[in-house]
Amino acid sequence: MLKEFRDFAMKGNVMDLAIAVIIGGAFGKIVTSLVNDILMPIIGMFIGDSFASLSVDINGVAIKYGAFLQATVDFVIIAFVIFMLIKGMNKMKKKKEEAPAPAPGPTKDQELLMEIRDLLKK
Repeated sequence: MLKEFRDFAMKGNVMDLAIAVIIGGAFGKIVTSLVNDILMPIIGMFIGDSFASLSVDINGVAIKYGAFLQATVDFVIIAFVIFMLIKGMNKMKKKKEEAPAPAPGPTKDQELLMEIRDLLKK
């Protein structure tokens, strides 16, 4: 069972997924910092307060809709960047597919066989 698990864990797809999760986590931190430290203070200047502090009290219960708005902005930015990355990758893939593959020439064995055929014809 341990060998089977090791074989599964070392497959390319599992390793690719692990790398993607790690990079995705780091990217998420970068986007969160961008939103919290750069975009939200600028937006806060216009609304007079930061998004995180926006809330409504209903019978002593605070509904923090500002935190929800901030998470929504994070999501939109991440989704847009991922969309642009995938769009760029598809564009590169399409160019690669459009490039015609050079016609393979005969191998040395085939050339030798053609010479033998031609000699036999004579």
